[in-house]
Amino acid sequence: MKDMGDKITPIEPSRKLSDAIRDVKNAFADRDDVIVEMRDAHRMRLDLLATELAPVFADVPADMDSFDFAVSSGLQPRLWIDSVSHVAMGRDRRTYRFLKDTRIGRVVLAESSDMKAVADTVTRYVAERVVERQRMMEGGMESAMPGLHRPAVEEAEPPIQSETRRNGWTTFFAGIGLIAAGALVGLAVSLALFWDRIAQMKISF
Repeated sequence: MKDMGDKITPIEPSRKLSDAIRDVKNAFADRDDVIVEMRDAHRMRLDLLATELAPVFADVPADMDSFDFAVSSGLQPRLWIDSVSHVAMGRDRRTYRFLKDTRIGRVVLAESSDMKAVADTVTRYVAERVVERQRMMEGGMESAMPGLHRPAVEEAEPPIQSETRRNGWTTFFAGIGLIAAGALVGLAVSLALFWDRIAQMKISF
């Protein structure tokens, strides 16, 4: 009879925790390399767009501090135009996405792999903001000049005064009517309260 121990396969030693930790670290390192590569690629393209828009940024009035014009760092770099709009790269690392945050959510103002097309949209956006500010300032200057609107105010004064007088007389007569009505109601209440006494007085007489 042969020895049965010759047919038993020896059990392999179990995997060590240190080996598993090393494998996980290698996986994280590979993923970090991909993330860093994507981030660097995104930032490089946004820097190119910022260079393309540099003349536009330089022409913005110096007293307008609502624009940012800066590329932020992080996992997803962004070229900020102002506090509510920015340009970011798509997942394909080639598509520029010009986004704006609104009350109803984030909207896409432009999306293209053509950098110049997106730069044109950003330029248009900046121009609209500059014009809006200029119109707001001009509107404030016009309202601050009382002489420009004085004739219209003077023509409107007589009707306003006569209307005020008419409303004053109407209020006066309405007050008298309320007083009279209150007196009648008080008299009716008094008669109701003292009706029994008045009836007894009539009987006694």
